[in-house]
Formats: sequence, C-alpha cells, structure tokens
Amino acid sequence: MSALLRTQDVRKSYGGVRALDACTVQVDEGTVAGLIGPNGSGKTTLFNVITGYGRADAGEVYLGARKITNARADTVFALGIGRTFQLTRIFPRLTVLENMLVPCRRARAADRRRAMDQLDFVGIAGHRAALAGTLSYGQRKLLELAYVLVADPAIILLDEPAGGVNLSLVTQIADRIRELNADGKTFLIVEHNMEFVMGLCDRVTVLDSGTVVATGPPDIVRTDRRVLDAYLGEDLGEPADGAEEQA
Repeated sequence: MSALLRTQDVRKSYGGVRALDACTVQVDEGTVAGLIGPNGSGKTTLFNVITGYGRADAGEVYLGARKITNARADTVFALGIGRTFQLTRIFPRLTVLENMLVPCRRARAADRRRAMDQLDFVGIAGHRAALAGTLSYGQRKLLELAYVLVADPAIILLDEPAGGVNLSLVTQIADRIRELNADGKTFLIVEHNMEFVMGLCDRVTVLDSGTVVATGPPDIVRTDRRVLDAYLGEDLGEPADGAEEQA
C-alpha cells in the first residue's frame, strides 16, 4: 500500500508548551487508521496542522507525493482532505438541507440531489427540513459527515466521531465508515472510545506528549507497555467518559 497522508517530524509549540514533537504519522491509501492518546497528547493539534487550521513550526505534511505543509485550510480541502471537528461546526439556524448547500452559490437541482443522497446515506434525510440546531448531538455528527462526503475527498479525518453520541448512533457511524472504506475511502480517526477504534481501524498510532510512542495493528498496540504507561489510570477496553481533547 502507498501512503496517502504522511506527516514527517512535525513540531508545534504554544508558548513554552510543545504540543507536537517530531511527530511522524502515516496513513496508507484505502485503510482506516486510528490516532489515540490521553488528553492533551496532541491529537487535535496534529489534525489542525494537517488541515490548515494550525501551522507547523517544523516538519512536513504530504498528501501523496505533494507537500502541503502550512497550506491554507481551503486549499487543503480542495486538494482532497475533508475533516470533521470535535465540536461540530454547523449552522444551527439553517435547515439540515441548507447546511449541505452552503458551499453552493446557486444550488442547482444536481446539488440538491447530491446533498440528499448523502443525507440519506448517513440516515438523516428525514430531517432535511428541520433546523440543524434541533438535531441531537449524534445527528449533528452525521450531518457534518454528510457535508464532508459531498466534496468526495480522498481522505476523511474524523475528530471524535463517537464522542458524546448514544450507542445506536455510534453503531450507525461505524457502519457508514465501514461501508465507505469498502468502497475505497481512506480515514484517519481521533477517538477516545477504544472499543470503537479497536473494532474499526486497520492500524492505530498512539501519541503521548506530542510524540508517537507506538503504531501497529490494534491487537498489538493495546498490549504495548508504552501505550499502557501513557494511559496509566485509564481502561483501554472501555469507552472514555467524554472528556474533551485540549491540545
């Protein structure tokens, strides 16, 4: 398999705090990769650096063979990297369908059909006329995923897709990811819910204090001594309690 997304020795500091330290992560084309670590380990910071919402102090980011280090967020999106956010970014006063059509200056019939297809795929087409602000948190996660899918990105970065979501919707999100991956879509997923990650991902990378401490298949990573030390006091076999990533 070839690397579709790669970071090489990325460093990022905030004042005197180093959030990422020589961070090298690779996501192979056609796989579902996981990125885990305790709170404050740098997972969301890495997502931000990859997608143009933060700048690397050093190191490089590649999409395929193309260097995209410190490219603007809109450029990164146009090149084929879609992402969701830990706290969903939707327009609560617009309808679900209107949210899907925000990028379209003039929504044509084809745009509406494509939007409805994705809403149907994630299972919320029945809410198309509802204000997005009335959706449950899990449904907002599905709306954000549908919004990303409309652009048909080469790789999708999901920031805690299962966080704060009830079990039935977690299962629904996992099923959609598996279906998309079966069709060739590539994913990189940040998640605290270890059951979700270990049951979904082909390969898992573990961050601790901004540094990669382990990477490999889920069954190997979850028994790695360095990983257990990083998660000291946390149970790798159970979903997390919803604590938010701070770095």
